[in-house]
Amino acid sequence: MTKPRMTHEQLLDRLEIEDLLTRYATGVDRQDWNLWESCFTEDAVIDYTAFGGIRGGLKEIRGWLEKTMPIFSMCQHMILNKEIEVSGDTATSRAGFYNPMALPIEDGGDQLLFFEGGYYLDQLVRTADGWKIRRRVEEFSYSTRLNPQLKPKQGQS
Repeated sequence: MTKPRMTHEQLLDRLEIEDLLTRYATGVDRQDWNLWESCFTEDAVIDYTAFGGIRGGLKEIRGWLEKTMPIFSMCQHMILNKEIEVSGDTATSRAGFYNPMALPIEDGGDQLLFFEGGYYLDQLVRTADGWKIRRRVEEFSYSTRLNPQLKPKQGQS
């Protein structure tokens, strides 16, 4: 059975949500916390515990990211394989992510590169400012960060 064609409105909703997911990744990689925060509702709940992070509200998570992300000498968040379901003014999304990241190693020379992958499970809502994420939960798939040679520089964790 073939799936019915999407309407123009359905296509627009999907494109706007895909742009939102891209803006999120761009905000994290640029450490542009205002851009990152613009992706969420004020009452958003964000759960990064699957990869060793924290769970909390928007301001709490922003503060944690502002302290945590500068530890990494490189990161690139890519969003892929997006499954988006829109129902009126709400939507759900399951989008894969692939994040190559790096930490400086103790000798000050190179950096230790590692890869993480999983899914963002999102509940979204249409607002006057466009689509926003109301709830985000990370789902773990893999991480090479569990390498025993991983030793952040003194004072970093």
